[in-house]
Amino acid sequence: MKKLINDPRRVVSESLAGFGLAHHNLVRVHSDPDLVLRREPSRGKVSLVSGGGSGHEPLHSGYVGTGMLDAAVPGAVFTSPTPDQILPAITETDTGAGVLLIVKNYTGDILNFETAAELAQAEGITVATVVVNDDVAVEDSLYTAGRRGVAGTVLVERIAGGAAERGDTLEQVAAVAERVNANVRSMGVALAPCTVPHAGEPSFTLADNEIELGVGIHGEPGRRRMPMADANSITDQLLEPVLQDLGASSGDPVLLFVNGMGGTPLSELYIVYRRAAEVLAERGIRVERSLVGNYITALDMQGASVTVLRLDNELTELWDSPVNTPALRWGM
Repeated sequence: MKKLINDPRRVVSESLAGFGLAHHNLVRVHSDPDLVLRREPSRGKVSLVSGGGSGHEPLHSGYVGTGMLDAAVPGAVFTSPTPDQILPAITETDTGAGVLLIVKNYTGDILNFETAAELAQAEGITVATVVVNDDVAVEDSLYTAGRRGVAGTVLVERIAGGAAERGDTLEQVAAVAERVNANVRSMGVALAPCTVPHAGEPSFTLADNEIELGVGIHGEPGRRRMPMADANSITDQLLEPVLQDLGASSGDPVLLFVNGMGGTPLSELYIVYRRAAEVLAERGIRVERSLVGNYITALDMQGASVTVLRLDNELTELWDSPVNTPALRWGM
């Protein structure tokens, strides 16, 4: 294993320290427990809190700031944060307008965020929860009951964050987040596995000529292993299940999101985007917004995911609204 680390036990803490120094104008990093908070706390609006295991950067810490999250709670690598981490994130960010928890559908995340929400409610804080489950690859996985939450989480956080920033109530912000989740689908592929620092070896194995179609963001198995193919063929096999499950049809306006898993060059992601956009155009599906890059990763995994979000006028307006975070920034 070759990684730019000092001690596998300190990867998260040292990474967070560097993140805080690099983005001190936008965020405050708190240790013991580990939290990332907005540098300038919001006033009088619904607060958004999310989190999960580290190793998916820039998710979630990179999305703390204006127009997205008020706090992110990073767990150990590929491990859910604990309730005693999550609760301070809720209490620190609550302005009296309530707190929305955005949770990826993994069993540990669900249980720990649910426990923290109950503790916060006992303190008189109003809390709502939205569970993201956009992965069409498998219904149940090693970490989940039901579909996994993957790249669609970024879009939920961005659009719900826009709704909170414009002054929507907690009920309204939660409804927007649920609408995004209901209209977004994703599927990923791994060309090579990732290596978890404390394990020191690949999280799964693939033969030189194999890929894992429908892989999860922790390296969980997908739909099937298959021989390596060209980019167009792989993209088609990712996009078709997404469009079928979404029920996308001619005339639909969409956001097309091609995400890197951490170890794939941007040039290759654009090749995937090109093919996906070509297929959508052939079907009369209008790509009105796009996102390409490493936005929810799996450490150094080689691979990509394709996400399609069906848009309407309000979701498009909220996507376009100002955002200022370490990982997403426009309109400011």
